[in-house]
Amino acid sequence: MTDQTTVPLESSPILQGERVAFTGTLASMTHRQAMDLVEQHGGASSQHVSHQTTLLVLGEEGWPLEADGRFSVKLDQAQQLIDKGEPVRIVSESEWLTMLSIEPRERQQQQLYTPAMLSQLLGISVHEIRRWERGGLIKPAKKVYRLPYFDFEEVTGARRLYELVQSGVTFGELAAGLERLRTILPNIDRPLAQLEVLARGSHLVYRDPAGLVEPTTGQRVFDFEPQAESDESSTIPFQSIAEVDEGQSVPDRKEWTAREWFQEGCHLADDNEVDAAVEAFRLALIEDATNPAYHFHLADVLYRQGSAEAAIERYYMTVELDHNYLEAWTQLGCLLDQVGRVRASQESFRIAIDLHPEYPDAHFHLAELLERMSLRDEAAEHWRCYLKYDQRGPWAELARQRLDLAANSDPQVDSTE
Repeated sequence: MTDQTTVPLESSPILQGERVAFTGTLASMTHRQAMDLVEQHGGASSQHVSHQTTLLVLGEEGWPLEADGRFSVKLDQAQQLIDKGEPVRIVSESEWLTMLSIEPRERQQQQLYTPAMLSQLLGISVHEIRRWERGGLIKPAKKVYRLPYFDFEEVTGARRLYELVQSGVTFGELAAGLERLRTILPNIDRPLAQLEVLARGSHLVYRDPAGLVEPTTGQRVFDFEPQAESDESSTIPFQSIAEVDEGQSVPDRKEWTAREWFQEGCHLADDNEVDAAVEAFRLALIEDATNPAYHFHLADVLYRQGSAEAAIERYYMTVELDHNYLEAWTQLGCLLDQVGRVRASQESFRIAIDLHPEYPDAHFHLAELLERMSLRDEAAEHWRCYLKYDQRGPWAELARQRLDLAANSDPQVDSTE
């Protein structure tokens, strides 16, 4: 009788026989890393779409649209091949990760970003991020003591749409491109809503009975649905005095409420009319002196005006009125550090962390302050805390560098995240 040895059957690699290309920016990794993953799973990767391509993966950071609002070249080529009967599949990044048994981002613990983190990561000013939030272009995934946290993909999508609009792509062209994407990607409703906000919130369009019009050229732009009547709680900014066209009647500012002066201050600050914004916020405070948000915004424009000490006092007023105002504590800590009041700065950051132990910005700024004070062991603790909440931005890279330096100079310091 012959002994038989059972040999387990080896399953074929999941991408065996596939030739994979990528288009758009991937949210989970770089294109190089993705191409390496393809080869590790038995497939072949390509930088171009051709008749040999069997799979095109669409990146989910932003949208695969070109500068004219149309499909990316690779996506358009793949669609043409499909129309000719070629066996090309188009899948989202999440679908591709699922094929590889890698947990897609939306099923992982969602990483959220504060305005300051996004500013560092995307090169967008904090003022711009706040303006987009006020206008409804981006919506916080959550708020902790007034501090908004945003989903990265929503902000990058908004930035891409904003850049396309600024480059001259019409709203109609963008909407058509997004509608075409709807047949491939399921999550297009949100960017379409963002596009509507851009159309309605732009200083360069107005509404007549037939829809939206660009006043300089008279060109009609894409409209989604009739404008809903606004109320005081609306997030869409009202028309600033700076936006009133010639021939229109100027609103009587003597009758303005604190909220209207505050909105005017926000508009002026967005347009970098800092001196006028300071006055508008002061007039809002004359009507409502106990609103901490008004003091916070006044502090911001005072700092931009070059009045650091005056800004510090307004930030102090903000936290006196609302002790839990996280961004005010952090801004206060940064300004106090800037003017050399190191002990008070450190205390401000620690108060913010006591209020919200998972607040990345406060950990980062406190770590930097402790590093300069040569308290490297304590700084390392806060660098590690920061890296729990951010793995990809320039602040994360700096935190890793500081931990590596500390570990090299002191073997007892753990540089692991």
